[in-house]
Amino acid sequence: MKNVRQTNINIHRDSWVEINLENISYNMRQIKKNTPKNTKLLAVVKADAYGHGSVMLAPTLLASGADMLGVASIDEGVDLRQAKINCEILVLGAVPVWAVESAVKADLIISIFSKEHLEACKQAYKRTGIKPKVHIKLDTGMNRIGISIDDAVEFINEVKNADYLEFGGIFTHLANAENREKTQIQIDRWNKVISQIETDGLLLHILNTAGSMCYDVKSNMRRAGIGIYGLYPDLPGDVSRKFELKPVMSLKARIVNIHDAKDGEGVSYGHTFVAHGTKKIATIPLGYADGVPRSLSNKISGVLNGHEVKQIGNITMDQMMFDITGIEAKTGDVITLLDENHSIDEWAKILGTINYELTCRLKVRLPRVYTR
Repeated sequence: MKNVRQTNINIHRDSWVEINLENISYNMRQIKKNTPKNTKLLAVVKADAYGHGSVMLAPTLLASGADMLGVASIDEGVDLRQAKINCEILVLGAVPVWAVESAVKADLIISIFSKEHLEACKQAYKRTGIKPKVHIKLDTGMNRIGISIDDAVEFINEVKNADYLEFGGIFTHLANAENREKTQIQIDRWNKVISQIETDGLLLHILNTAGSMCYDVKSNMRRAGIGIYGLYPDLPGDVSRKFELKPVMSLKARIVNIHDAKDGEGVSYGHTFVAHGTKKIATIPLGYADGVPRSLSNKISGVLNGHEVKQIGNITMDQMMFDITGIEAKTGDVITLLDENHSIDEWAKILGTINYELTCRLKVRLPRVYTR
């Protein structure tokens, strides 16, 4: 029997995303199993858990071995707190100095890397009497956010001596985990800083999903992101997958109309598909406003009653069409676009992008159904 939980928004639509919580748990156990003993694991749930639903996934992630959750912004952390998620939560992105007090009141750990952050933390402590919890972000080569390597040791020591802070860790982010030469430069910079400071009691984290599969670096916490959701990051050519992951996300919609297109008739805006002979056309209520890129038009397929069916015509804002000629079907039947046999990696390859981007898109207005 399949147990189902569903969010209470957009429940009147005939298109939805299914999230397999059992596979989430399986993937977490696999990642935990391949994490060194005494090394903590942070589960990254930013961007609403890459489009999978952070609030609904958090209990499963924590029950399956996550020691901490990582979000991109204060708002994402506050959403988890309001859902009674009480674990440690690290805001991985830059926190506006004017919002530090909000993070403190929500018991969130913030990333700091500037004098402005220190002053904001000091003021927040004066106003609340609560010491801000902080991790220092190092910029070892991503050139995005973080304290520069040249200034890192001095900054770290200043934070250590700040009696208004609760200093918990240091981290950085790998920019090219799939490139060993470039990654080694970042690792060397990381090691140079870490070797010059006292690290007792601090969480040190540099390795993400890809890095954890490829490198051994001085650290006592790892961050798991895309792997949790059953998808693989880019890896160096000499690295094979250390463990298998199970796909988590499915995308489905029910047929709302079936009709014939006669020979020579076009389908959808621009008539990018023209029927050769009479074609039976099925329409589903799923479009680019739901996160399916319009540039996938005429390039993807789905499964209907065990048969592969090709998507035809331009994908519109709210609907798309399929050629179901020769297949027994009726309105209400389900067309599956993504499942264990049809990975979002296939879409990413067509578009020349990454799987992360596409899963994040599928959250705008699609209801999510959670199964176990």
